[in-house]
Amino acid sequence: MSKSRKRHEALVYHAKPKPGKIEVIPTKKYATQHDLALAYSPGVAEPCLEISKNTNNVYRYTSKGNLVAVISNGTAVLGLGDIGPEASKPVMEGKGVLFKIFADIDVFDIEVDATDVDKFVETVKAIAPTFGGINLEDIKAPEAFEIERRLKEELDIPVMHDDQHGTAIISGAALINALEIAEKDISEVKIVVNGAGAAAISCTRMYVKLGAKKENIIMCDSKGVIRKDRDNLTSQKLEFATDVDLHSLKDAMVDSDVFIGLSISDVVSQEMLLSMAKNPVVFAMANPEPEINYDLAIKTREDIIMATGRSDHPNQVNNVLGFPFIFRGALDVKATKINEEMKVAAVMALAELAKKSVPEQVNLVYDEISLAFGKDYIIPKPFDPRLIYEIPPAVAKAAMESGVAQDPIEDWDKYRDELMERSGSGRKEIRLLHNRAKSNPKRVVFAEADHLDVLKAAQRVHEEKIGVPILLGRKDVIQALKEEIGFDGEVEIIDPKTDEEKSRRDYFGEAYWKRRQRKGKTLNEARKLMRERNYFAAMMVNENEADALITGYSRPYPTVVRPMIELIEKDKGVNRIAACNLMLTKRGPLFLADTTINTDPNADDLAEICEMTYKLVKMFGIKPNVAMLSYSNFGSSNEPSTVKIRKAVEYIHKNYPDVVVDGELQADFALNPEMLAKEFPFSKLNGVKANVLIFPNLEAANITYKLLKEVDEAESLGPIILGFSKPVHVLQLGASVDEMVNMAALAVVDAQEKERRKMK
Repeated sequence: MSKSRKRHEALVYHAKPKPGKIEVIPTKKYATQHDLALAYSPGVAEPCLEISKNTNNVYRYTSKGNLVAVISNGTAVLGLGDIGPEASKPVMEGKGVLFKIFADIDVFDIEVDATDVDKFVETVKAIAPTFGGINLEDIKAPEAFEIERRLKEELDIPVMHDDQHGTAIISGAALINALEIAEKDISEVKIVVNGAGAAAISCTRMYVKLGAKKENIIMCDSKGVIRKDRDNLTSQKLEFATDVDLHSLKDAMVDSDVFIGLSISDVVSQEMLLSMAKNPVVFAMANPEPEINYDLAIKTREDIIMATGRSDHPNQVNNVLGFPFIFRGALDVKATKINEEMKVAAVMALAELAKKSVPEQVNLVYDEISLAFGKDYIIPKPFDPRLIYEIPPAVAKAAMESGVAQDPIEDWDKYRDELMERSGSGRKEIRLLHNRAKSNPKRVVFAEADHLDVLKAAQRVHEEKIGVPILLGRKDVIQALKEEIGFDGEVEIIDPKTDEEKSRRDYFGEAYWKRRQRKGKTLNEARKLMRERNYFAAMMVNENEADALITGYSRPYPTVVRPMIELIEKDKGVNRIAACNLMLTKRGPLFLADTTINTDPNADDLAEICEMTYKLVKMFGIKPNVAMLSYSNFGSSNEPSTVKIRKAVEYIHKNYPDVVVDGELQADFALNPEMLAKEFPFSKLNGVKANVLIFPNLEAANITYKLLKEVDEAESLGPIILGFSKPVHVLQLGASVDEMVNMAALAVVDAQEKERRKMK
């Protein structure tokens, strides 16, 4: 993607459909005058009076307990430096998004126009009663140290400067595991730290807490080794100054066991790397480019254990592994501070998590056969779903044991369940889908690429490395549109109607005719059909000239599905295809079927639809809990439409006893666990959360998914066609660019899954 294109896309993303990335949404009913009278005057007086009697009641009656302030003065923003408080706001909003999607923590971002330490501290202290915790962000050193120290001393809520402690916690966990693999003792290793800013100082302090000896640590800045005989050292640099006769980074690296880079790119040479001790641990964490190129380092030293700040290499030191979950644990026990014990607990929990068996969902996301503790896996992956219920409990326990928890947790199993519920927020299914697609991109045919929105979607797929687009349509139109939108990438463009494609059309036509010659098609008719893009695209997938297909943007769904049914064979054991929509709702993901194909399925069809949807849900790494819906509950009606559901459920219970499925059920009982448990305690869905809804007919399913999409503003992925032997996916007419990109990601993952099955 060109620099101008990236800039334009970033600006549009932040500006539209409305400016910014976060908003405030009411959590209580507000539809009636009665609701508003409770929300404000006169009803609001009652909680106010209760809080005035006991200040701690603020946690009971307001959102304080789940509200963190992300506060900055804009003096050290990302790699941008001192750009001021207003310019830092997009970053602070972005931090708020990460808090929400990873740990379900609400955030107000606060940008303070104050570079003076006293003024900044007084401002934060004055607004602190609003919040359950404070995350300091992008404040330059050395002021950041003093600001955090004073706020921690003077406030009774958790305060953490993530730039310092986030990297320290994550890299600390990685260091523990790396040294274990290298068979070295942290108390004996020689550590070189390049960089002396807030993050480097905090990291080094953390390593000392974990057992490293100060006399074994050499810290360097832009002037070389920080020696005690240097003038004008800050108190932080003086803390790690040495009197050893070393002067340059090159000198320091000789026989060192560990290199910690928090500086700039390309400051470590191959010669320096070769001078290190056996089994060196190298954390080159400068962004966007590390202190030494990863591939060069691996090539130079086979025995190296390496981590970077980048997501495209193993062992990414990513702060998102820490701050959301540390604050989650601190908030949940109403901790008065985030102390050293809590930070060390997070380190140990992260280190231990990397040693545990990795869920298949994580392997799928990162396209690994089986991630396992070792040189290329020393810290958990950011998309590991276990983070939310492994790290906060460790932090909460440390808060309780160190005496800073005001509301201790008594039932840890219940707390763990609550944390797992929180992980449903944030549209993580789409993020996981994209990440998994990027791990092993496939060739995706866009059959309508001469439409502007389709081409925009293909551009995103190409630039984000989700897949390898193949564009079908008029070449002159596509080329002109590519120039218009700044689509610079080299991609294959095919116009099936041109003379240059005649031989391929003839080949495809003959292959198609051989399949349909006893179903009324002549060879000439088959060859003519290959001039139509949907037929041509389907044959590309059939003949392995492409891995997946996306179409349907510009034509009605039935007319696009028809050629797919004619050309693409069904999967082994499948009698009829079906379609499912993934709805990303406020209560979590819901899979709805059949939304577009089977008008009035019988009992056998419903059982098959259930089975195919079940497999789809598992492909997302989610445990399926299936409710088969009706207007009746468990035999309360004997109409044909309910009897067929009952028969389908009986068949599944008998033949697939491990599948969690029940019905027939009304939708409210299926989605309300309390109602279900009270009225139908025998149901197999008791104790679980239904996330798959199978409908008695297409009409009900189609209406429901479109209602959810418009009324609930649920994001929809689909219709996802089930039952084809090839990854073919048909969009709804007029699908948005985002919907097409998501479907392309799904098509890539579908292709990966089918390839995986063939290899077994």
